[in-house]
Amino acid sequence: MHATTEERARLRAAEGGHVRTAVTALLPAHNEEAGIAAAVASLRRQTEPPGEIVVIADNCTDPTEQIARDLGVSVFPTEGNVHKKAGALNQALAALDPQLADDDLVLVMDADSLLDPGFLAAARRALEAPDGSRRARGGARLGGVGGTFLGGPGGGLVGVFQRNEYARYARDVRRLQGRALVLTGTASVFPMRVLREVARARREGRLPDKSGAGAVYDVHVLTEDNELSLALMHLGYGILAPGECTLETEVMQTWGDLARQRSRWKRGALENIVDYGFTRVTAPYWGRQLLSALGVLATLAYVASLVVGLIGGWQLHPFWLAVSLVFVLERVVTVRRRGWPQMLLAAPLVIEMVYDLFLQVVQARAFYQVALRREKRW
Repeated sequence: MHATTEERARLRAAEGGHVRTAVTALLPAHNEEAGIAAAVASLRRQTEPPGEIVVIADNCTDPTEQIARDLGVSVFPTEGNVHKKAGALNQALAALDPQLADDDLVLVMDADSLLDPGFLAAARRALEAPDGSRRARGGARLGGVGGTFLGGPGGGLVGVFQRNEYARYARDVRRLQGRALVLTGTASVFPMRVLREVARARREGRLPDKSGAGAVYDVHVLTEDNELSLALMHLGYGILAPGECTLETEVMQTWGDLARQRSRWKRGALENIVDYGFTRVTAPYWGRQLLSALGVLATLAYVASLVVGLIGGWQLHPFWLAVSLVFVLERVVTVRRRGWPQMLLAAPLVIEMVYDLFLQVVQARAFYQVALRREKRW
C-alpha cells in the first residue's frame, strides 16, 4: 500500500515553479459496498488527484474489500479493531507513518462522501504557500482544511429536511469566509507533520488521551473529528473550510437513523469539551452549548404559545406575528441556492418546524445522557 519511488518523484515534480506535495487519501470503510466505488471515482476525478488511495477495510462482512481491490486501489484491512472509525484510522496511520514525509498531506474521507472535482486542489492552495507557512485567520498556523457538504439523494421528506439543513450550514461557513467550528469527518486534509505532533502531544500529556493509545485519534470519544479539531486548536493551529472545498455526503434515510446520528454528534461534542475543560479554545463551544440549551427552551415556549393560541381562540398578536415572519424569512432566504421548490417548502413555517422540534428532542436527550453519564452507544 505504498507508492513507488517513481510515483513519488512524479508527485513531487515541479509544476510552474511550485513543488506539489504528495497526498494520500484514507477511506475508512465498514460494509460500504454500496458507495465505495463512487467515493473512489470522485477521488480519481479530482483536478489534482491523490497520489495514493487507501481503503481501510474495517471488520467488513460484505464485499467492500474485494470491490476496492478490483478498483485498483490499496487496501488496508484492520486487525482486531474494536474502536470503530478512530481505531481503524490509527492502525492505518501507524502503518503508513514510515512512508510519509512531514510535508505530505493526508486526506481523511468518509466512504459515503463524494468530493467535488476541485476539492483537493483548493485544500492544497489553502495549506500550501511558496514559503510553506500559510496561516489561518487570527495569525494561527493552519493545521487542517475541511469541506462543506451538501446532502445526497433519497430519504423522502426527512432527506429533504437534511439537505436544507446542510445548505444552511454551507451558507453560514461561506459567509464566515471558511471559519468552521469543526473539520468534519466527511472529508478533511492534514499535513502529516501536524498529525504526528497531535500523537506526540497525547503521549506527552499535553492533550487528552483517556484511551491511553497515544495515537492521532482518541478512540474513547464518539466524535473523533470534533475532538481532533479541538486538539489542533489547543496546539495553536487554526482550522479552515474554504468555500471551494465542497462535497456531497449521504443523508440518513429514516427518522430513526437520523436520531441515532444526531444523538451521537451532540453527545460526542458535549463530552469532547468536558474532556478538555474550560479553556480559551473551548470557551466559545461552551457558550454555544448554553445557547443551544436555551434554544430548546425557547422553541418549546414558542410552540406552547401557538398551541395555547389555537386552543383558546387565535389572536394575531403583533409580537408573535413579527417573530413568525422573521422565522419565515430566515428559513426561505437560507435555502435560496436550492431553488424555488425548497423556498416554498420552507415558507410554511410549520412544515420545517416538525424537523426542528425533532432535532431539539434529540438534543435534549443528549444533554440528559451526558448529565447522567449514561453508557455511550454508536
